[in-house]
Amino acid sequence: MSTRLVNLVIDAARPRVLADFWAALLGWRVAVEEPGEVDVRAPEADGWDLDLVFVPVPEPKEGKNRLHLDLASTTPAHQAELVARALELGGRHVDLGQGAVPWVVLADPEGNEFCVLEPRERYAESGAVAAILVDAHAPEPLAEFWARITGWPVQAREGDVLVGLRAPSGRGPWLEFLRNDDVKRVKNRLHLDVAPPAGSDHTTAVAEVVAAGAVDAGGPDLPWRVLRDPEGNEFCVLTPR
Repeated sequence: MSTRLVNLVIDAARPRVLADFWAALLGWRVAVEEPGEVDVRAPEADGWDLDLVFVPVPEPKEGKNRLHLDLASTTPAHQAELVARALELGGRHVDLGQGAVPWVVLADPEGNEFCVLEPRERYAESGAVAAILVDAHAPEPLAEFWARITGWPVQAREGDVLVGLRAPSGRGPWLEFLRNDDVKRVKNRLHLDVAPPAGSDHTTAVAEVVAAGAVDAGGPDLPWRVLRDPEGNEFCVLTPR
């Protein structure tokens, strides 16, 4: 499979405002601003090859997101500093029934949940973002699908609760699938984009991803193709790049 991860897309009522929040929190920069999107890009040292892409949507957020970011910390003091910074920038604490846990659950200015983790050895080299977390009814098969279409191998398993993928370079964030029995009811507010390499055929790439287990989501005729993974999570196969 030739496709690779290229973006994490976040729906937003005010894309530039939300992009500014995340750029300031992570220490990244706004790299692209166009009428239909605002891109936030990591410094090379973070090892992150994906842009955070904020796109305008009219729909309000409904319910808990099925994808969220986990932020890495290096010491307890650093964790506290990240939480304080998020709150100063317009974030807020969120109670999802997590109880007494060592990580801190917050929401950005548009209500998107994220976690500031306590220091963990697994994320020591991940940069500012430790992981992209995806809720999954069956983490193992869903992780296997994403491993196939991204080329990221499985690098961590925690029983039937969590399966983690990591880029072959060993740098940047993890892509993790966490067991959660909640039912998906609305379009995800965050989704992943994959793309084939420059010079390849988009139609062939889409066919390969569908053969791996994706389902065509239908919708308008666009240069990219909107698909759903085996658990119904929307994602896009972009044009070759």
